[in-house]
Amino acid sequence: MKNRLWLAAPLALVVATSAFAPSASAKETAMPALPPYPASPQVPLVEDHFGQKVSDPWRWLEADVRTDARVAAWVQAQSAYTAAYLKQLPERPALEKRMKALIDYERFGLPVRRGANLFYTWNSGLMNQSQLLVRPADAAVGTKGRVLLDPNTWAKDGATALDAWAPSDDGRLLAYSVQDGGSDWRTVKFATVADGKPLADELKWVKFSGLAWLGNDAVLYSRFAEPKPGQAFQALNYNQTVWLHHLGTPQSADQMVFATPDLPKRGHGASVSSDGRWVVISSSEGTDPVNTVHVARVSDGKIGPVVALVPDLKAQWDFVDGVGDQLWFVSGEGAPLKKIVRVDLSGAAPRFDTVVPESKDNLESVGIAGNRLFASYIHDAKSQVLAFALDGTPAGTVALPGIGSASGLSGRPGDPNAYLAFSSFTQPSTVLKIDPTTAQTTPWEPVHLTFNPDDFRVEQVFYASKDGTRVPMFIVRRKDAKGPLPTLLYGYGGFNIALTPWFSAGFMTWIDSGGAFALANLRGGGEYGDAWHDAGRRDKKQNVFDDFIAAGEWLIAHGVTPRHGLAIEGGSNGGLLVGAVTNQRPDLFAAASPAVGVMDMLRFDQFTAGRYWVDDYGYPEKEADWRVLRTYSPYHNIRSGVDYPAILVTTADTDDRVVPGHSFKYTAALQTAQIGPKPHLIRIETRAGHGSGKPIDKQIEETADVQAFLAHFTGLKPRP
Repeated sequence: MKNRLWLAAPLALVVATSAFAPSASAKETAMPALPPYPASPQVPLVEDHFGQKVSDPWRWLEADVRTDARVAAWVQAQSAYTAAYLKQLPERPALEKRMKALIDYERFGLPVRRGANLFYTWNSGLMNQSQLLVRPADAAVGTKGRVLLDPNTWAKDGATALDAWAPSDDGRLLAYSVQDGGSDWRTVKFATVADGKPLADELKWVKFSGLAWLGNDAVLYSRFAEPKPGQAFQALNYNQTVWLHHLGTPQSADQMVFATPDLPKRGHGASVSSDGRWVVISSSEGTDPVNTVHVARVSDGKIGPVVALVPDLKAQWDFVDGVGDQLWFVSGEGAPLKKIVRVDLSGAAPRFDTVVPESKDNLESVGIAGNRLFASYIHDAKSQVLAFALDGTPAGTVALPGIGSASGLSGRPGDPNAYLAFSSFTQPSTVLKIDPTTAQTTPWEPVHLTFNPDDFRVEQVFYASKDGTRVPMFIVRRKDAKGPLPTLLYGYGGFNIALTPWFSAGFMTWIDSGGAFALANLRGGGEYGDAWHDAGRRDKKQNVFDDFIAAGEWLIAHGVTPRHGLAIEGGSNGGLLVGAVTNQRPDLFAAASPAVGVMDMLRFDQFTAGRYWVDDYGYPEKEADWRVLRTYSPYHNIRSGVDYPAILVTTADTDDRVVPGHSFKYTAALQTAQIGPKPHLIRIETRAGHGSGKPIDKQIEETADVQAFLAHFTGLKPRP
């Protein structure tokens, strides 16, 4: 179906965009009237769902921009229109300059010890992609590692990134996955550590996979079948399978280790215990933290029969590590806040023992280093790390530098040290070295900042949502800030994901420019365990929106932000959040930026990974779920006749997680509706996906664009 009108849209725009140039008599900060938006032709399409007629006139925008000329022309026209508008924003130059300065600091990733070496990522500050370095494990602080991989040389546009990486047990070889253009598809490659030379082995059609070495010459990984031509970036993903690849052989010779063809929705991931004795396979069907567990004994480098350890999808069972025939797991069985379970496989039947029972705080993750368990808990949306002996005996508290987030524990049983990453709103990620015997920490490599954290204040408040639920929220401002400030409110509220304090150069740009930043810990997340998650999903999803709206009302009522100074932002499920609350309370917000959002809740399960999300959202083909989804779907609930805030939608033309058709259709509907004079635009990144792997230069440009837009409509004037 070709239509010359759509193909001609970019040509018409060349003339229209000149109207953005400010006239000599215009005020310095005033923006001229908007010229007409690029054309978004409607193709009549009405479907009957459970007796209700639903119109979807922009379904043609779901097509892949790579192959559909109409969609490509629409994207080009919208991009040119938005770029011309954003270029004129007077706030943009200062924000871009500040963002660039704030992100220009030396960064170290969490080190991994294998053999006599430490492997870690490193960025000098403005490198588009971090390098992978290696250095002796006993090297002194400040020792510069040797560059093993430099992704900055992989693509001229910086959009090819290093994703997962795993050294072999002896530290001689490296397996790593490459991400191109932000896609979820990965290509797995190998290199020798001594000289960084690539091996010939290459694994394709890998997605949602770890890399687990079996000995020093074979790797377990997960993949899907090769998609049909033209379907790689939109087709649903079924029948994930675990494979074993022996180095020096073609992928076609790989051994299938685990598959469930009778249960095609199940995805599988494989791990290997640090001592190489057990393969552990975790399987799940969606995003719910429930999974089955299968195990196989490894003998003489060969994988024995795979047997079920936890056969039913009833609870969370996250593998931690193993020592001999004992395996440790984080389990949610009978423990909504999770517990630590040890499984003894030495007998005729497995024996399950709870070694660390459920506590009053949510257990987020556990690692083993030396002869200790290190457990990271979430207490009121902040991290706490406790140490235990392997039998569960308390062994102290790991001191953290302040209120923030502890993420990842790098270490193995018997290692002399462990490593932990810590970050907060005013402290970029810092690697802490832990002595397992004492739980004492020291900085591994110091981080030299381009700002003074003491210039800012962080506070946590608790506010009442619509139904009276007590919800935590962090607020960050400069200490010298006076009076109500233009405020950026951020939220997510879904998939059992907890938002604890973390450093963002983008958010810090807003704060250091004179604004306030607020993070609301909404229901649907994992801050308080399963009950908090359950209270914000499926037929209770409205609670998430109510929590976010109540956060905005609290910020205004308590003088944090002026009545017309509140901007909102969220990504992915958070983009859905922003779209939904904008429809429900357009009067509350001055500006909104939904990023890579799930905007069509009636068709989200039709593309790529969308089918996994039914655990949180429900099934569109089931009437009860469909009726709930219809009440808040951002695309279907835009209210003509009501003035809306300024809206800048952001997405990427090649996002294959939340396909960009969601944002394309939503934007077309916004621009067609009668919702007031403020701009309703879309910023479409090229050669980018859902967010991971995005080069630094694109991050700086996007932050400057989005924050200039939000600043302009909230009254933020960037401080010098």
